[in-house]
Amino acid sequence: MKIPDPLIDEPLAPAGDERVAILAGGCFWGVEAVFEHLKGVKSVSSGYSGGSASMAEYDMVSSGRTGHAETVRVVYDASQVTYGQLLKVFFSVAHNPTELNRQGPDIGTQYRSAIFAANPEQERIAKAYAEQLNQAKAFKHRVVTQIVKLERFYEAEGYHQDFVARNPNHPYVMHHDLPKLTALRKEFPEMYVDKKGSKK
Repeated sequence: MKIPDPLIDEPLAPAGDERVAILAGGCFWGVEAVFEHLKGVKSVSSGYSGGSASMAEYDMVSSGRTGHAETVRVVYDASQVTYGQLLKVFFSVAHNPTELNRQGPDIGTQYRSAIFAANPEQERIAKAYAEQLNQAKAFKHRVVTQIVKLERFYEAEGYHQDFVARNPNHPYVMHHDLPKLTALRKEFPEMYVDKKGSKK
């Protein structure tokens, strides 16, 4: 769905300025896949944030009792894409930011919508944008995305990395994740790239 650009954002940086965004929006497979197809993104990895190191393990996280959320770490070229533009994609097509402690069929705090801000500027931009979207009534319901300071990101097990790309015929991927890529292509054609970095 079309939502407004953020009124508060960081400016494009000089070439070679790599930055990191840490985002949680339900099952990390689909969120990772969306950002892997985004212009200016250098790498994406799935993992866990919000809990402790001793509990950053999939079987424990999926119990919903660890404090962790399934999260993606997006490394991006700040000369090509801004933090606010990443958040626009996050709010628009990567997940539904109005669902509390769930995404679609996945229920529990481990599937919460969250932005883990790496610094005060990211926190300022994220909070301002969430408030802007609520004021504009961009969605039928309020944005419930948690915006908190990043403590740590713990990378997930290898079989979760690039899951959508490696398992396009998986029933969950076909039903829940591939439609996100279709939406990304439709809503952000100027930002969509294939994983090799060339336009599709």
